Amino acid sequence: MPKYRIQILALFISAVAFSQTSPEIRASDIKLHLKFIASPELEGRASGTEGNRKAAAYIADWMSKDGLEPKGDNGTYFQPFDFVAAVRLGDSNFVQLTGSAFQAGAVPLKVNEDFRPLSLSSNGSVTGPLLFAGYGITAADQNYDDYAGLDARGKVVVVLRYGPEGSDPHSPFAKYTSFRNKARIARDNGAAGIVFINGPRDEQSDDLVKLAFDQSFETSGIPAVSMKREWIEKLLASRGMTLAALQDTMRASKKPLSFPLDGGMLLQTDVIRVKSKTANIIGYLPGNDPALRDQVLILGAHMDHLGYGGRGSGSLAPDTIAIHPGADDNGSGTSGLMEIMQWMGSRKETLKRSVLFIFFSGEELGLLGSAFYVTHPEIPLDRSVAMINMDMVGRLVDKNLTVYGTGTSPAWTPLLDRLDRDSIFALKTVPDGYGPSDQSEFYGKNMPVLFFFTGIHSDYHRPSDTWDKINFDGEEKVVRFVANVAEAVDIMPSAPTFTKVQTSAPTASGDTRSFSVTLGIIPDYSTEASGLRIGGIRPNGPAEKAGLLTGDVIVKMAGKTVLNIYDYMGILGELKAGDQVDVEAVRNGQHMTVHATMQKRQ
Repeated sequence: MPKYRIQILALFISAVAFSQTSPEIRASDIKLHLKFIASPELEGRASGTEGNRKAAAYIADWMSKDGLEPKGDNGTYFQPFDFVAAVRLGDSNFVQLTGSAFQAGAVPLKVNEDFRPLSLSSNGSVTGPLLFAGYGITAADQNYDDYAGLDARGKVVVVLRYGPEGSDPHSPFAKYTSFRNKARIARDNGAAGIVFINGPRDEQSDDLVKLAFDQSFETSGIPAVSMKREWIEKLLASRGMTLAALQDTMRASKKPLSFPLDGGMLLQTDVIRVKSKTANIIGYLPGNDPALRDQVLILGAHMDHLGYGGRGSGSLAPDTIAIHPGADDNGSGTSGLMEIMQWMGSRKETLKRSVLFIFFSGEELGLLGSAFYVTHPEIPLDRSVAMINMDMVGRLVDKNLTVYGTGTSPAWTPLLDRLDRDSIFALKTVPDGYGPSDQSEFYGKNMPVLFFFTGIHSDYHRPSDTWDKINFDGEEKVVRFVANVAEAVDIMPSAPTFTKVQTSAPTASGDTRSFSVTLGIIPDYSTEASGLRIGGIRPNGPAEKAGLLTGDVIVKMAGKTVLNIYDYMGILGELKAGDQVDVEAVRNGQHMTVHATMQKRQ
């Protein structure tokens, strides 16, 4: 649909809705907004899509109707930013095998038939001998190392998918079996490239790995491809071996079987990372108190969701391609913030402080919108007194309302207690300012935050998260409560004081492995820089004690290269509490090395 038609449709729906709403916070108004935000016409609001742009146009039109000043780029309500939206194969993907098993001496393979690059592959051309490296795993806690006694430098390693116990997710090897971790291990051992094959004991069919984008712009640092096992079987046959027999031996003994293959490979990969644009939507209500109007209260909610789902999207129904409406996540927070926006807009003459409303995009891709905003603020962050966030506030059950960030200011607990003195809610408070939503980025910039949340449910990240399952009366209560909190902050004589919260560090977003140790950092998922940029530091954690700071970029840890968040997570999985490691980081262009003692993760 052309862009102008998207905007006309959104504006028409917005105009009809405006005539039906009240400046007061009402369940019926929340429902009106949410039915549009979570409608099939918006197709799940995935960042960079027409549905996302329709939602943005709708929100921006309401900002104008409610009297908010535009605070995006070039006098608009939109703050656009780029992100990696997909990957596709380029024209220069090539594999050629050599070896005595092939009568012609050199056999070119066909892309998408015999081999296919993985989305995590780096681009480049390598030539080297082939090396069979078992499952490509190094697992010290299992006394298992496929690279032990093996010289992989300059070689192209061939590894089986999964682990010695197959694809069992409960196997002690499971945490080492991801493509990214195996590529990192191969790279750390000096391999020039890596080839993944299906073992016949794990996969009767021999399908190539799909070019599935995992919503990351990070590469593995070496070329990586999936290949049909028939070509490796031919090399093994010349030595009287089969993959099935090798798998049986490794599974029975739990010991590696790695050796050079009688062959070589010319490997060239060309994976194109396709960029797209999306935008935060930002509106502003100026304050009126001469002493307080330069101070800004930020109210936020993310408006994007998962689109049609699919593998790599974050869907919990990854094999189902269908609209994921995201009614609760986060149509509820979006519609709730729109209600507060209209309510505050109707009484803007009474505001003491200024209020900035931000509807973030890219949250489902790793807090991209909020991360972009805190590094490109439309109003200097040192003028912001607090950030209040709503994400999934539409499923209130038994009055249970969770509030993150209560420890980020001494003002929060007494304020919440006072506003809930009639026990409208059964409040569950979480002191930590970090948590699974956009307020984390603001807390990482030393800002008091609150995040309101009614809980996970069985429809989360599934096509069944539809508007008819929202508890609209319950959401009205939550939104009124958040509005009362915002109003209380607005009239505070002094801005809320910021405090750091001492708690354990979270695992990286989207990572299913559990780690026994922590370095005490919050990774920055939004940067495309080589290395791992630190987005936040935990008080009294190993990183703080070692002298690392927010903004430092970790490039090596425990003697191993860190190109991205996945390398960092893989290294964490190999460490234990009490391990003393060197951490090499870059600060302001200067390399530095600090010594950190790993702590047990709480």
